[in-house]
Amino acid sequence: MIEYFVTNAEMKLEKIDGIVRGCWINIVSPTEEEIILIGKQLNIPINFLKDPLDDEERSRIEKEDDKALIIADFPFMTHDDVGFPIYDTIPMGMIITNDHFITISLRETPILDDFKNNRIRGFYTNKKTRFALQILFSISSYYLKYLKQINKKTNEIERELHQSMKNKELYSFLALEKSLVYFTTSLKSNKVVLDKMLRLNHLKMYEEDKDLLDDVIIENTQAIEMADTYSSILSGMMDAFASVISNNLNIVMKFLTSITLILSFPTMVASIYGMNIDLPFQNSPYAFFITMGMAVFLSSLTTFIFWKKKFF
Repeated sequence: MIEYFVTNAEMKLEKIDGIVRGCWINIVSPTEEEIILIGKQLNIPINFLKDPLDDEERSRIEKEDDKALIIADFPFMTHDDVGFPIYDTIPMGMIITNDHFITISLRETPILDDFKNNRIRGFYTNKKTRFALQILFSISSYYLKYLKQINKKTNEIERELHQSMKNKELYSFLALEKSLVYFTTSLKSNKVVLDKMLRLNHLKMYEEDKDLLDDVIIENTQAIEMADTYSSILSGMMDAFASVISNNLNIVMKFLTSITLILSFPTMVASIYGMNIDLPFQNSPYAFFITMGMAVFLSSLTTFIFWKKKFF
């Protein structure tokens, strides 16, 4: 899919039908024919268009003649078969030429939807360097947003796990920890790109652009710190709650064992007085009540002892 946008005279983003000077070209999961077509029309190296479509491609920035390529990992959220949120990352390519700005990725993202729907202030398709920095800032902001969601989900699972004896919650923790590993790796790769942008002169920047780049670096650094913190907390919680689940099971087994012992005394008394031999009180009209009283007394005494010893 290929979309074309341009900032119109009213400073609003407008969708257009083809390539014009100063436009933004958004490419999502393109076919081989579309890649070749864009490459020929804009004289862009094919590897600039294909590299961001490799989901294992590392984040980087490079320049060839008057064209620059920035690859950065952006976060996205999906759901598994039971509806549990899964967080992952995937590369996005930003290609800057003298007259055009191209974004290319394997999947659509709400990060670019914010630009399409004019939710980003000070956004113009012809200001290509600033546009790239604004996308990088939005990527870092979405990392922070998803990290907060992961933390919230962790707290929900923690509350469920206090009373749990199953492994379901531990599997959920494992999925979240895996997401945090992906986030941390991608954020650190993005940080390398941002540091290179700060040191090298691959892109022409004005003073406002440099200030925006500083903000992006700060936002990205904050996301890295949050991801590291949540990952450490989650790892410790998994170890702790593995013990909690085992302890909960021991408590239940102790309770069931206590109930079994308490119920064994009525069974024992009934068994003894059910034997076909001479027994005390067998000729008494109160024999039934006496035997029942003995059973209740022994069970009550055992219950009292277990209660004092806090068996349940």
